[in-house]
Parts: sequence; structure tokens; C-alpha cells
Amino acid sequence: MKSKIDLLLNEINGLIAKSPEEVEQIRLKYLSKKGLVSVLFEEFKSVDPDRKREIGSLLNNLKNAAQDKINQLRTAFENLTDVQSVPEDLTRPAERLEPGTRHPLSIVRNRIIEIFGHIGFTVAEGPEIEDDWHNFTALNFAPDHPARDMQDTFFIAKDPDIMLRTHTSSVQIRTMESTKPPIRKIFPGRVFRNEAISARAHCIFHQVEGLYIDRNVSFADLKQTLLYFATEMFGENTRIRLRPSYFPFTEPSGEMDISCNICGGAGCNICKYTGWVEILGCGMVDPNTLENCGIDPAEYSGYAFGMGIERITMLKYQIRDLRLFYENDVRFLKQFTGAL
Repeated sequence: MKSKIDLLLNEINGLIAKSPEEVEQIRLKYLSKKGLVSVLFEEFKSVDPDRKREIGSLLNNLKNAAQDKINQLRTAFENLTDVQSVPEDLTRPAERLEPGTRHPLSIVRNRIIEIFGHIGFTVAEGPEIEDDWHNFTALNFAPDHPARDMQDTFFIAKDPDIMLRTHTSSVQIRTMESTKPPIRKIFPGRVFRNEAISARAHCIFHQVEGLYIDRNVSFADLKQTLLYFATEMFGENTRIRLRPSYFPFTEPSGEMDISCNICGGAGCNICKYTGWVEILGCGMVDPNTLENCGIDPAEYSGYAFGMGIERITMLKYQIRDLRLFYENDVRFLKQFTGAL
């Protein structure tokens, strides 16, 4: 009898539980009416009278030890405030961890930076809240230019001089003001325009603009740079075409189209059924813009270009609705796991 008590006492002292449910199972095993301790109390009735005092004391100690152990385990779980504090079950199968992914806009932004980094462009950034000088005036926008209208620009507290930047060209101005040529930089960032949200437009979007200023920079340099970018981003069979356009801060100005890689030229809602998709505006930096930034246009020339990251991403991954980028739908984002 004494050996049974000792063995059971050692077993009880070594008990652990991984959950409140397991604590209850321990109680039932040892202290219920048919529990192991209760069985010993039944056997106690047949113990020799001269040993009852000794064995009875040992049985009471065993019962108290079992109750104390159960109370200790219950208290440990009642005091837990953090799930991470629950004792770890090292034999439990590991939980499956879903692999994460970068947002498609971040993937494409990083790829654009990488492509231009191969030909010597570095990254510069600037504030999203701008003044009129850096966002418009220094860029050769006339006082009555339509882009200054409230329908395009978000002004801050009705102050006509403070606004959310409408393009990252403002960072070009800041760079030219603070840096002597040669300048070879790209300017990725978020921009804001008061536009209706649709499958092809949003009031918040992302741009990457580029600027190269040095002696004897020509339009041919611009064309070769953009051709290099298009083939690196969309594949070596990508074709480009440049069309005359107008921007206040470049002269001459152009818009660049690439052959639509979504429909293969057959026509879709992205290319407006033409087989070509406009992806960026470009041109030679206007001499007035250079002068506004303290750069002598008689000595230096340069080119600039700008593109929407959303447009590039839609073409690269054949996405037909720009709004998907902002909905945080996990089903959509999971498709870019492992994308480069």
C-alpha cells in the first residue's frame, strides 16, 4: 500500500497540462469517485489496524498533493493574459504559414528603379504637400493654365499656394535648384488629382519621373533611353512610337506608346482597341524651366519623362481594372507571391 502511494505521489508531482481541458481530465483521473486516489481509500479499509494511522496520514497527504497540483494548474491558465504564454507543445504539428508578398505596385516600382539604375539613374524623393512655385510656376505653367483649376488639384485649406502635388515634377525642380549638372535621377512617388475613380483612373496614384541634364543632351538620347526601358520592362519584342504632344515644361514634347501586350494588337479596353498603349510623356527640358532653377540653358540641355506606375503594372500583369490595386483583396494580392 505504501509503495502504491509513493508511486502515485511521484506521478502527481510531475503532472503538466497544456489546456484547461487537460486539467479537468487530471482531476477526474485522480480525484473523482472512481479516481486512482479514491481507489486507494477503498483499499485502506482492509489495512491492518496497527498500520491504519501511518497509511491514513500518507493517503491524506496524497489527496492534498493531488488537489494542490490541480489548483496550481488551474491558476496558471486563469492568470494567462497572452496566448503566447501558453506552454508550448513541442510535439504539436507546426501551423502552416502563408507566404507573404509585396504589393504589385511596389514590385513594379522597384523594377523601374532597377532598370534605370543600370544606366546610371539614382533615386530622389520630395514632399507630397507642395507650394505653387515647385508644382506649377517653376515648371513654366502659365497663371491661367487649366491644370491650375480646382477640378484637377487638391488645394490645402483653400490656400491657392499650398496643394497636394499633382506630379513628381516638383521634385525635379527641387533637385535642379540644389544640384549642379550633370543630373541623372528618377523620382518615384505618390501624386494626387481631383479625378473620378474608374477602371482607368484614380484620385491617388503613383508616378516615376526621370531627368537627365548635361552638356549636349539630345532627343536621340531620350529615345534610346525610353526604348531600353520598354524592352527591359515588357520584353525585347516590344515596339515603341513617339507622338508629338505638349507639356509646359518640355519643348519639344512627346508621348510614348508601346505595343499592347494584353491583346497583342487585336484591341481591348486597355488600349482602347488601337493596339497601342500610351505609357508616358516626355520631352526636352524647356529652357525657361532650366533658367527658373538657376541652370544656364546655353550651356546645358536635358530631357525629362514621366509615367504612371499603375499603368505599367496593368500592362505587365494584364490587369484590366486599376481599382484592384486599392481594395486590399487578399485573393488578388496572393497572385503576386514570388513575382519579380
